[in-house]
Amino acid sequence: MAEISNVLVPTSAELVITREFNAPRALVWRAWTEPELFKKWWGPKMFTCPVAKMDVRVGGKYLWSMRGEGWGDIYTTGEFLEVVPIEKLVYTDSFSDAAGNIVSPTYYKMPSDFPEKMLVTVRLEDLGNTTKMTIQHVGVPSGEMTDATKQGWNESFDKLGDSMI
Repeated sequence: MAEISNVLVPTSAELVITREFNAPRALVWRAWTEPELFKKWWGPKMFTCPVAKMDVRVGGKYLWSMRGEGWGDIYTTGEFLEVVPIEKLVYTDSFSDAAGNIVSPTYYKMPSDFPEKMLVTVRLEDLGNTTKMTIQHVGVPSGEMTDATKQGWNESFDKLGDSMI
């Protein structure tokens, strides 16, 4: 795995969420790696995903957006560090502008202790007729931001589960 700097800060937390989906692992993988499927679920419940560009390979980049009323468009970008088809994705996570240039989290009114670069690991486990997904998001500031990030991920995963019915 490639080394990344400035991922962890002293106030960071490791957020881990596990979900089981009533779908085969290959479908859950496609929902993470195919833009049209990704757009169906990315972002909390009151958000849409108008932009999902991704080059899913080691060293490949992505640009995703979330659009919410009163929020406007929020963009994130990063690089895929590890790609094991239908099993594992590891990528960096940074706020960006619409062109994919990394911006300070304060650009989106995030706290000043929010790091510019975080790390996300997605693992998929085949349980037969279902898939266990475990996501690890490292670098989110502890406290209120961890709670808000956890809520956002869980609302996204609710939408992911609904999109596979």
